[in-house]
Amino acid sequence: MAKFKVIISDPETGTSKAVELEETRAIPLIGRKVGEVIDGSIVGLAGYKAQIMGGSDKDGFPMRPSVHGGVRRKVILSGGTGFKPQDGGARRRKTIRGNVITDEIVQINTKIVEKPKKPKESKKTKEKTEETETQTK
Repeated sequence: MAKFKVIISDPETGTSKAVELEETRAIPLIGRKVGEVIDGSIVGLAGYKAQIMGGSDKDGFPMRPSVHGGVRRKVILSGGTGFKPQDGGARRRKTIRGNVITDEIVQINTKIVEKPKKPKESKKTKEKTEETETQTK
């Protein structure tokens, strides 16, 4: 059965959190593509929305958004995910994974794109909280 390590990054604070999903909790992620926005309740963050940014398979090959499907392929790359050329104009044939999450994916990288909205306080609610604070003192 599928077992994923989901890394959730928060671009506002610069922090990240790792969550392990197994069995039935991992099923909603299978078949999703890189770039899709998922509900945060899948990874235990109710009210949040997260975007799938990439991942890697069981052997460490990275997922690349431009390769369709969930298969491993050897593709000529000139830069980007999976290859960082040392010389300008260098190209190399590298093995990478497609953009669809399958059972063979081990790590999924996500980032938070939407946080739950906090209710705004009106003047009346502020006055009530101030009254209760003064009464309790």
